[in-house]
Amino acid sequence: MLAKRIGFDLGTSNTLVYVEGKGIVINEPTVVAVSVEDRKILAIGQEAKDMIGKVPENIVAKRPLREGVIASYRLTEALMKYFMNKAIGKIRIFKPEVMISVPAGITTVEERAVIEAAVTSGAGNVYLLPEPIAAAIGARLPINTSAGNMIVNMGGGTSEIAVISMNGIVSFDSVRVAGDSLNEAVTNYIRKELGLLIGEQMAEKIKVAIGSATHLDSPLKTEIKGRDASTGMPKSMIINSNDIVDALTPVLKQILSAIRGVLERTPPELASDVIERGMVLSGGTAQLRNIDDLFTKAIGVPAHVVDEPIYCVVKGTAEALNHLDVIRRSLKGV
Repeated sequence: MLAKRIGFDLGTSNTLVYVEGKGIVINEPTVVAVSVEDRKILAIGQEAKDMIGKVPENIVAKRPLREGVIASYRLTEALMKYFMNKAIGKIRIFKPEVMISVPAGITTVEERAVIEAAVTSGAGNVYLLPEPIAAAIGARLPINTSAGNMIVNMGGGTSEIAVISMNGIVSFDSVRVAGDSLNEAVTNYIRKELGLLIGEQMAEKIKVAIGSATHLDSPLKTEIKGRDASTGMPKSMIINSNDIVDALTPVLKQILSAIRGVLERTPPELASDVIERGMVLSGGTAQLRNIDDLFTKAIGVPAHVVDEPIYCVVKGTAEALNHLDVIRRSLKGV
């Protein structure tokens, strides 16, 4: 097939791939299952994630990216190659142009690792786009103007906050707390307060099913299953969303602190634009119930969750490929 343009949202928790002319074709966990004995790769994506906590000790499900950057080059290369082949097929005449989202604070060494992994996976020209800019483009913010636009992109491993003007980042911060931190907070709370040991996947199910940033007048309920911490026996119980709000609050406060820091470092003229326009929330963690209400009250700036927040970054990478001449100044590793 002819060369395609591909947008990669290479996230800590999930990888999304956008193919020109097809749209978003892949949305799978960034997980690779490996055999401990011979280091052979057994599964990638959803199949690998389904193995977490359910396989023998000689099989380990790993995340090749940690906090938005490559932790295992070999596994990242295998994962990118697998997803690229799945997206556009193994047989292709021309190498695809690839735009990959990366954390805004990525180092030059980390940049080279991402580019090399993509090239080895079969990519042609590779461009790296800072996540806040990708998210802002995906959210259709007018970042090409001189006005200030604030984006808060909360993924699995990191939350990136930026004020953007004229296609560039004016002030930003990146904190290593996001969706995974919320899952961990749920796990710890249920162990300490309810005496129940649960796994990573159960914690995520609880967050999605009943998680909320603020207390609800009519709390949602769900059944949780795990192992009794005192007896070691299987046990189930019913909890409601208000039970875990207190568990999530410390994590959300860290993100709020980073937002305040970015606003404090933003030039007054741009800060006034942000107060007028508000901040836009994107990424999977933006789907947490009432997170916009919490942020609005805590910061004093209106917070708006963009439509389909989980797709913002990957849509932004695809759009950026179509406007390389405009966005080139914001690219990394170029």
